[in-house]
Amino acid sequence: MVPNYLPSISSAIGGESPQRYVWRFCIAIHAAPRLLLALAYWRFYRRATSSMAPHHTTLCVVNFTANLLENLALLTLTYVSSIDNHRIHERAFLTFMAASQLHMLVTCIIWQRNRKPTVTPEERTSFSWKRRLFFFNVTCFCLAIGCYLRHNEYCEAGVYTLFALLEYLVVLSNMAFHMTAYWDFNNKDLFIGTRPPDKSF
Repeated sequence: MVPNYLPSISSAIGGESPQRYVWRFCIAIHAAPRLLLALAYWRFYRRATSSMAPHHTTLCVVNFTANLLENLALLTLTYVSSIDNHRIHERAFLTFMAASQLHMLVTCIIWQRNRKPTVTPEERTSFSWKRRLFFFNVTCFCLAIGCYLRHNEYCEAGVYTLFALLEYLVVLSNMAFHMTAYWDFNNKDLFIGTRPPDKSF
């Protein structure tokens, strides 16, 4: 048994009350807005200036699918803890990470292909942060895998603590990546409802 100074996210929220219920509540209340945001990005990217470029539609479909998978996997791994069903929880986590990183990568590709001579300061800031956060997230995730494997192989002091820290950084950078929507939609209004009959086509 080696000392550990920082709990992993799973152990911090998985089996203990009330933090498990607080975490589940927080994930539940922001699930619907995240799905709406995925739809908003779908429309946003489909109308981009690069929409006539080769493979743009394919990139949009991959991006939207990865975004949906990321959100559904997050819900699954939140509500099915590793104590309840380790196999489902593990697969949901792997799906979340793969979909999350694919979504970030394809988002950066779409933004790179969509660069135009006249870029607003908000667009420049958004793309810059998207790239930084993607590379930071991938780096932290790779290091976290290395620490996890090393901990399982050698069980050295402090290695699991480092893994837990990197795990937090992966989650925080994922959240920050999604928060770049602030720059993408800061001048847009969201309307949820049905169209009047005379406006439908």
